[in-house]
Amino acid sequence: MREQQRADRQAERAGRAGRRRERAERRAVALTPERVYQRGTLALVGASALASLPAQVLHFVGIDPVLLPLPLALEGAAWVMAAGVAYADARGLPGWVRWLLRALVAAFAGFAAFINYGYGLSLTGHGLSAADARTVGYGLAAVTLLGPVVFEIRQWVSTLAAASSDLEQRARRKHAARRRRHHRTVVKVADRLISAAPYGDLPADEAWVRAWEVVHGPTDPGMTPRLEKRAAAASARLTKFRTPAHRGDAADGPRADTSARGPHGTAHPVPHGTGATSGDTSPLSAPVMNAQVTDRAEPVRDQPAQAPHTSAHPDPHTKPDPGKDAEFDEAELERMRQEARRTYGESAQAGRTLSARALGEAYGMSESWARKQILAVREDDTAPALLRVV
Repeated sequence: MREQQRADRQAERAGRAGRRRERAERRAVALTPERVYQRGTLALVGASALASLPAQVLHFVGIDPVLLPLPLALEGAAWVMAAGVAYADARGLPGWVRWLLRALVAAFAGFAAFINYGYGLSLTGHGLSAADARTVGYGLAAVTLLGPVVFEIRQWVSTLAAASSDLEQRARRKHAARRRRHHRTVVKVADRLISAAPYGDLPADEAWVRAWEVVHGPTDPGMTPRLEKRAAAASARLTKFRTPAHRGDAADGPRADTSARGPHGTAHPVPHGTGATSGDTSPLSAPVMNAQVTDRAEPVRDQPAQAPHTSAHPDPHTKPDPGKDAEFDEAELERMRQEARRTYGESAQAGRTLSARALGEAYGMSESWARKQILAVREDDTAPALLRVV
């Protein structure tokens, strides 16, 4: 029995704690700054309507009871136009619609404030002094305008809060405005391409890429022929700067242990283990000359006797010629450029024009390098007219 009572008390305490948590959560939700601002605005709007409407009713009924619907229509028109502003903001209607509705709100609310101010001045006949009656008139006019002004401020705050929460859309709008300002011609061509295509078939981004190629030539948006030339020149300077000063023994020529150089730079095989000198007349000591080289070579002038071949390794103090290696690298690069340009020209004449990416991959180079070769083909005056148009 005691255990049952103890369990009931614990359950009751748990239930009270749960109800307290629920009330705290509801208060936290109800007392958020957004909720307080919204409810406070509605309370001020209601107070403004309750304060301004009776004075208008008394004013018009005092003239004639038939005019009773007039203040209701006047006050209702102001609030309906204010609600129209909120609806236009929610639907994203053009700005002129919202400003027209705001102008109508100001007109109706201003006329109602003028009526209430006149009613306050008329209270001098009910025992109020002129100063007190003027004060009442000012108060009625101010409270008449208070409701629409507070409601409009709330609408402005809500619109700005919604705009600030959508930062990506704001960034997109700014980018579109900047693009239209900087590239007016491309924008016109892109708009015409979109209008010419069936609805929804041509995306805006694709139309922009096509329009850029039509106006400027390069397929990459942002690049112009002048920028392409500057990029090609910069790439050439970078390639020249990155060219190594020497390639080592492999680029210099045959290895020293298999050949020796003659007096004119011609490589001749030298067998190992022989002590060939200038006075040796054996067949092994005579250099074996190629027939073609022998026919074209100049007569050999008298040269001092060469020392015997004593080592198969080159002199470690001998330095390679940097100029020779640089000329070799530049010749290889130029040969590759010419082959790439010829390949692009043949593909264009065959009707299967290669893209910059495909051309670069074919030669193991970058896409920017391939674009430079394509631009060189297009700017070549000796190239066919078809290649200069492609």
